[in-house]
Amino acid sequence: MAPPLEDPGPNLDSGQSFLSINILPVVERCMSAMQAGTQMVKLRGSSKGLVRFYFLDEHRSCIRWRPSRKNEKAKISIDSIQEVSEGRQSEIFQRYPDGSFDPNCCFSIYHGSHRESLDLVSPSGDEARTWVTGLRYLMAGISDEDSLARRQRTRDQWLKQTFDEADKNGDGSLSISEVLQLLHKLNVNLPRQRVKQMFQEADTDDRQGTLGFEEFCAFYKMMSTRRDLYLLMLTYSDHKDYLDAADLQRFLEVEQKMTGVTLESCQDIIEQFEPCPENKSKGVLGIDGFTNYTRSPAGDIFNPEHHGVHQDMTRPLSHYFITSSHNTYLVGDQLMSQSRVDMYAWVLQAGCRCVEVDCWDGPDGEPIVHHGYTLTSKILFKDVIETINKYAFVKNEYPVILSIENHCSVIQQKKMAQYLTDILGDKLDLSSVSGEDATMLPSPQMLKGKILVKGKKLPAHISEDAEEGEVSDEDSADEIEEDCKLLNGDAATNRKRVENIAKRKLDSLMKESKIRDCEDTNDFTVSTLPTSRKLGHRAEGKKAEDGVESGEDTGAGRRNNRILMSGFSRRKKKSSKLKKAASMEEEAEDLDSQGSQSRGASRQKKTMKLSRALSDLVKYTKSVGIHDVEAEVASSWQVSSFSEMRAQQILQQKPAQYLRFNQHQLSRIYPSPYRVDSSNYNPQPFWNAGCQMVALNYQSEGRMLQLNRAKFSVNGNCGYVLKPPCMCQGVFNPNSEDPLPGQLKKQLVLRIISGQQLPKPRDSMLGDRGEIIDPFVEVEVIGLPVDCNKEQTRVVDDNGFNPMWEETLVFTVHMPEIALVRFLVWDHDPIGRDFIGQRTLAFSSMMPGYRHVYLEGMEEASIFVHVAVSDISGKVKQALGLKGLFLRGPKPSSLDSHAAGRPLPRPSVSQRLLRRTASAPTKSQKPSREAFPELVLGTRDPGSEGEARDVAAPSPGPALEASAPEEQGSRSPRVRD
Repeated sequence: MAPPLEDPGPNLDSGQSFLSINILPVVERCMSAMQAGTQMVKLRGSSKGLVRFYFLDEHRSCIRWRPSRKNEKAKISIDSIQEVSEGRQSEIFQRYPDGSFDPNCCFSIYHGSHRESLDLVSPSGDEARTWVTGLRYLMAGISDEDSLARRQRTRDQWLKQTFDEADKNGDGSLSISEVLQLLHKLNVNLPRQRVKQMFQEADTDDRQGTLGFEEFCAFYKMMSTRRDLYLLMLTYSDHKDYLDAADLQRFLEVEQKMTGVTLESCQDIIEQFEPCPENKSKGVLGIDGFTNYTRSPAGDIFNPEHHGVHQDMTRPLSHYFITSSHNTYLVGDQLMSQSRVDMYAWVLQAGCRCVEVDCWDGPDGEPIVHHGYTLTSKILFKDVIETINKYAFVKNEYPVILSIENHCSVIQQKKMAQYLTDILGDKLDLSSVSGEDATMLPSPQMLKGKILVKGKKLPAHISEDAEEGEVSDEDSADEIEEDCKLLNGDAATNRKRVENIAKRKLDSLMKESKIRDCEDTNDFTVSTLPTSRKLGHRAEGKKAEDGVESGEDTGAGRRNNRILMSGFSRRKKKSSKLKKAASMEEEAEDLDSQGSQSRGASRQKKTMKLSRALSDLVKYTKSVGIHDVEAEVASSWQVSSFSEMRAQQILQQKPAQYLRFNQHQLSRIYPSPYRVDSSNYNPQPFWNAGCQMVALNYQSEGRMLQLNRAKFSVNGNCGYVLKPPCMCQGVFNPNSEDPLPGQLKKQLVLRIISGQQLPKPRDSMLGDRGEIIDPFVEVEVIGLPVDCNKEQTRVVDDNGFNPMWEETLVFTVHMPEIALVRFLVWDHDPIGRDFIGQRTLAFSSMMPGYRHVYLEGMEEASIFVHVAVSDISGKVKQALGLKGLFLRGPKPSSLDSHAAGRPLPRPSVSQRLLRRTASAPTKSQKPSREAFPELVLGTRDPGSEGEARDVAAPSPGPALEASAPEEQGSRSPRVRD
């Protein structure tokens, strides 16, 4: 049992600094009690709870419990904890009647990207307070850490955890057999003799034949010494085995494109990153220090300035993309899942600035929130507003928009207005907002700390004395279709019927739209680019689409692409396929148009009563019916809502007009009501048209949410990203092959060098016992249709620990301001490919030079790349469609050889055949230098040949290909100079 706690004084939350309050002795007692452990009851929402023994691990890095079927995986990392709340506050606790538990014994731990809750009941109030205080202390320590210290701590914890898991017999040391098993788990394929040699070198104490933890760290360091970084260091140190301050300065200026680098700042880097005292005393950076520096945040591909708000926040709201959530309250599907107030806390803290509240009449005069005509659970409107009030501005102060879908009677609307006014208070008061010109929306800066209500508003002709009035119901967005309503009968039967109807309807509505949900960007461009473009890829089936969106690939849809002859047959069928695609598109448009017209006709006859009290809360964000995008906007103080299918139709038929429409007023896109599984559409086409609020289902993790996170990470994840100037004034066609004629384009040259500690696929059937992976990297550019392209490296056999690719991928981008770059790592196998990990970021967030790309959600897994961006002019063609099947990128023998301009020897027929049959499927790779003149045509000369090389390609560097281990296999034979 935990010792009783002394009162530490002020009530602490996770954001306060514990070090500023003299409670460290109390905190240490908390740590000791938590490490000793406490038996508590875990609530699950059902009638019975689970009795488990919870304890803090010895490193104070995670909470563990037993018994558990998850064994070692039964843990919650302290890093992942978002909040610790006292009492019966969570949605799970609310399901139990009052009096079930003593509130002083209850607390909840919110953790993970989806803000899951662990709801616990301790034996006493003192023990609950021990855990709450201790966890908040640990969270405060992590929040105060700088990013370098956090990464070092994470790495130290990972090494210790890896050592403990490999120590099967628990004797505190590793035998050679345990080390060999560990290497297999880590995807390391080294010759047994080499492993034994390193093992003997690391075994320095008297206990011959085993490695203690410190010896294991030395062994791991020997094994993980980076040859690519070592050769890079040799290049800039004039073949010394260290960099002095002048060498480091030259590397940072030439390669990393840093300005204002001084010898003093280089000495500071050496002092910070060099672990060897001897090197530090000499003022030099050895290979370990250089590795530490490149793997630190200073060597990350993401621009550190973009971690904070850096864009102009004084423009009208219509000039920003605004991150938005659809049916925010749902945790699962649209038919039978739970509604939870916790979801509002999670999405708001994740940076979302527009949340949706579906309001219906509830019992006892209390309005409720749920998805109408379904079996989703119900929550109180009052609880939703209280949660929004609490979490709206925890992460940033920029305005939050409440998208109110009002289905309530007037009497409950008045109750809604009362709750909004009483709970939100001054956050609703817009009287201090200046610039109230009806032709201009206020800026995010003006609206800091404010909450805008988006909803219906009484027309001006209704008397101000009237407490209610009739408004058209045609501007109701996101209403569920009649055939998707669950009304009567058995729930399971109804659900199956509705899902079948929804699936058939969605398939018919999305003959072409489903293409845009696939990983294949060539398919993405089929229905938006003119059909005269040379595109021959087929639209993949729904099964493949669903698999890819979840981060995996079914493999079946990709295998045909590997058969060489199928390319020729597809070329012959190209014109008929395009005609068929066009006819399907027309059918889908007609169907959607007919549905919209019929629904519009019925809604024009329908009206609803609106309370004056609720209407008066709406100011800048009045919900209106869909306008003709070609008509002049009368007022900017309104929001038009479009279903994804209606918006797609407008985007295809009137792209330039749609862009101009979005310059003056706000528009919101929401998913098709037939997405009953809460799947997401591709947001990029709507961003291309300047649509501000592209609402997604935040509960459905996958490709589309990854794109959304990348989009809004460019401005400190504050929920607002400034549109490019050309989207705020002037007109262009985003679907054109040359959308901005006369403007310079960007050429992105990406050198994919190596990978580090790539894990086995998460859903591998054999888990850690499975085969060592055969990784390859795929890079995708996502933006305007003309910019969408995909390239990939060859496959490296049997090496997930330190594979070497050394390949150059080249992309041309017409509008980099809205482009995203997506790095995916796959494991190749004979029947398909398995997803390992990804990292997506905005083109504008990429840093130049040698950079590490850390895979999202993984502690150590990364790929090492070189980034170079240059301006180019003239007409540029991307290698798309069938053409890409026969073009493959060169693998020069040195870092600068792709800039040297000399052609490589052409591979033999047998080599090309081997490459095509043994490597992973390739969309647009290049077999020789022949494709490059087309890409670099019109490159602007900055003034000298040397400068041009610096900008257009990676600077001269070491021949990294030579660093690849001899034992590393490759399925793509390469011809060297």
